[in-house]
Order: sequence, then structure tokens, then C-alpha cells
Amino acid sequence: MRPLASYACSAALAVSCLVGLSGCRGETSRETPIVPIRNMYFQARYNMQNESEFFEDRRTMRAPVEGAVAREEEVDPRVARGRTEDDSAYVAVIPNEMIARHGGMEPLVKRGQDRFNIYCTPCHDKTGAGDGMIVKHGMLKPPSFHQDRLRHAPDGQIFATISNGVRNMPAYGPQLPVDDRWAITAYVRALQLSQAPIAAETKP
Repeated sequence: MRPLASYACSAALAVSCLVGLSGCRGETSRETPIVPIRNMYFQARYNMQNESEFFEDRRTMRAPVEGAVAREEEVDPRVARGRTEDDSAYVAVIPNEMIARHGGMEPLVKRGQDRFNIYCTPCHDKTGAGDGMIVKHGMLKPPSFHQDRLRHAPDGQIFATISNGVRNMPAYGPQLPVDDRWAITAYVRALQLSQAPIAAETKP
């Protein structure tokens, strides 16, 4: 058995610890006790539409420096806009760089099918004939992909139409990355090839 003095010593030590801890108080704060990378929360910056005392015109929202290029921006006009380097015409076929970026034409078409089913089938339906669900509910019918005009259109023109829109079709450039717009272009071509017999049978 432990001697009574040992219990008394342990009790005294415990009481001393409690008294000591009760005297410790932290500063009041709205934050958790540990805040990693504190400077990320409190940094010198401008909010949109705020006034600046640094610039002469007092504007915080600045135009990009002339010649500046965003890291993710495509600078090749063939890839970015579907136009030739001299901007004289649409590129005839999907740029090889885009095909290589996806690991070949098959993965590119597969990605295009996935994006097409999400963004395009509501109007164009899954065959590209233009009989999508939205059309059945009263929207103007878009042209069929299987008409000769679009079957012989350059790939760059298809890409540019997806990017910029035309007539009732909205522009998908702000929503879809360049890669996905080229992927949809590749899938449209695949649809035109696979649906050609069906399209011929449905001609008046």
C-alpha cells in the first residue's frame, strides 16, 4: 500500500496544476487558436469597383498590360479560333496539336461525345438531325448536321460556331474550354459519318 504522504503529495500537485491553469487566459479572437498562413486572410489588395489612391485615374480595375498573355490562353489562331495563321480562312481539319493533346482521335471523339450529350443534344438530339427535346417544346429547329452545307464545312467553322454561337444558338466559348469545343467538333464529324445512311433515307 502507498503511504498516506504519497497520496497527499499527488493531491497537492494536482491542485497546484489546476490553480496554475486557471490563471492562464488567451486573448479574445474571432479565429480558431491556430490559423495557418495568416497572411492569406489579411493581405493588401483591392476589391472590384473600389477606388484606388495609387493610380492617377483612381480605378482599381485595370486593363491588362499591352502584350500580356494569360498562362492558359491559346495563342495559336488555328487552335484558339479555328482560323489560319494569316486569318484568311477557317482551318480545314482539326489541328494535329489538339489530336495529340488528347492522345489520338479516338479519345478526342469520346470526349466530344460526352460533352455533346450534355450541351448539344437538347437542341440537336443525339443524331444531329435537330429534333432535340427543346425543339419538341417549341424552340426553332436548328439545321441538321447532315445537310451538304455542313457536311462540307471546314472543321474550323464548326469550332467557331460552337465558340461564338449563331442565330438562336448561344456562344459556348465562355463555358467550354478550347479542348472540349474541338472534341465536340470531332464528334460532330463522327456523327455525320455514322448517320449518313439514315440522313440519306430521310431526305424528301
